[in-house]
Amino acid sequence: MADSYDVVVIGAGPAGYVCAIRAAQLGLKTACVESKSYEGGFGGTCLNWGCIPAKALLESAALAQNLKDHGEDMGVRPIDVEYDMSAAVDRSRFISEKLTGGIQYLFKKNEIEAIEGRGRIVGKGKVEVTPEEGDVRTIEAKNIVIATGAVMKSFPGFE
Repeated sequence: MADSYDVVVIGAGPAGYVCAIRAAQLGLKTACVESKSYEGGFGGTCLNWGCIPAKALLESAALAQNLKDHGEDMGVRPIDVEYDMSAAVDRSRFISEKLTGGIQYLFKKNEIEAIEGRGRIVGKGKVEVTPEEGDVRTIEAKNIVIATGAVMKSFPGFE
């Protein structure tokens, strides 16, 4: 027999994880399905590889540029400002990991089952989850929320 939930959310980006948390807070037995290999895992592209890490890198670059261009005006005499890309990337990864850890904490706190794998609807109230390793699993849900986001696609002749 398949596991059964009140709500299954497919996708754990900004819309999906918030939806799962709210459903659980309302007392619904909730699961959230996300593929780690596709778009970065829980938190989605924005949190893992897009918006958040990019903004962290931009903040580091802006600080270095500000010191070079305006440091003396502000009473700071920069001797030699050097941008360390490796350290900036490490900082951006740290920020992302801290935020994804927050999602994991909220899932545990609200008793949401985080299911790693690629989810697809295979029938009314049925979601098939294919993990990277292991057996395919079918789960049942009274309600299914599709929160998989979007990916830009080019069409031939319309680049």
